[in-house]
Amino acid sequence: MDRIIFIMENDLKKKFAKILIFLSFCLIVLAASLQAKADFAVTDMTGRIVSFEKNPGRIISISPGTLRLIIYLEAKGYVVGVEAIEKQNPETRPYWFANNDLGSLPSIGPGGPASINKEPDIEKILAVRPDVIFISYMNRENADKLQKKTGIPVVVLSYGPFGTFTDEVYESLRIAGKILNKEARADAVVNYIENARKDLISRIKSLPASQKPVYIGGIGFKGTHGIVSTETNYAPFDWVRANNIAKSLGKEGHIFTDKEKLLSLDPDIIFIDSGGSGNIRQDYLKNPDFYNALKAFKNRQVFILHSYNWYMTNLGTVIADAYTIGKILYPDSFRDMDPARKSDDVYKFLVGKPVYKNMIKSFGSLGGTPDYIK
Repeated sequence: MDRIIFIMENDLKKKFAKILIFLSFCLIVLAASLQAKADFAVTDMTGRIVSFEKNPGRIISISPGTLRLIIYLEAKGYVVGVEAIEKQNPETRPYWFANNDLGSLPSIGPGGPASINKEPDIEKILAVRPDVIFISYMNRENADKLQKKTGIPVVVLSYGPFGTFTDEVYESLRIAGKILNKEARADAVVNYIENARKDLISRIKSLPASQKPVYIGGIGFKGTHGIVSTETNYAPFDWVRANNIAKSLGKEGHIFTDKEKLLSLDPDIIFIDSGGSGNIRQDYLKNPDFYNALKAFKNRQVFILHSYNWYMTNLGTVIADAYTIGKILYPDSFRDMDPARKSDDVYKFLVGKPVYKNMIKSFGSLGGTPDYIK
């Protein structure tokens, strides 16, 4: 009997030992898996490799457009400080309309276009104890210096050339998404924008490109400007194959033309970027003869678009503007599209709230004719 009990106890000990070995193995595998997930690196938009021990929980965003990308990623809760410029002129940016509670956070420096590629306020950055610094348009050397000086990972993001955006912004979203464990959201944002472009194309693919010469005036460029401030690579025009007459000026990107040249071009339709609308209003009241000599003004073919170039490109506004232009140039193909409803759908997805009513207060109705035109 004693022998039987001994054998049973021995068998139990062996089984228990096997269970312990198995559990130990599982713990080792789990620990290795967690370690692999925690230790990772990304390559930022300068080609720098930035390493992380874990996904950060405290972040700051510096320079034009960086905070907007964080909002798109639904990562507002990680932000521990904002630039002073973000709290100024809040009526210009949809992401701030929808998330103005960020204004209660500490200031991390002045920010603004003048701060691009310059050392930010180190003292204020360190005061909010971020785990990562996202910054746009900083060169590799300065980013390395900032990281060394603060001891905090610095990740450089980009939208591409100023005043527009390229696939660089998609890559930036994915980089930030990986760092913040928001990869699925980054993909969703990219897909949303691309699906909007595809929908625009599908509405007009069976039609010839619009032959009516069009022009966009009042484009912002390091400040607000009047009718002669335009853009050859105006994304909303390109998305609906508009005949952008500025492309005939022989230059690329942002252009300051002159009034005589604009009179000679005499576009059929003129769109006014709402950021420069106040400048154009004042000039119109001072020089009505010039404006009334333009075909578009005489025929009341002048329409407001919301300014998307405020502290870099507001991607949702690009989409809203493109649909509005499409409705004006191809009314039959956009009969089902209401600019107000479409804008709110876009803003709700990208920034969390439908803020078109706020945009109207700041910029006027999308596709409306300015009230000062007689």
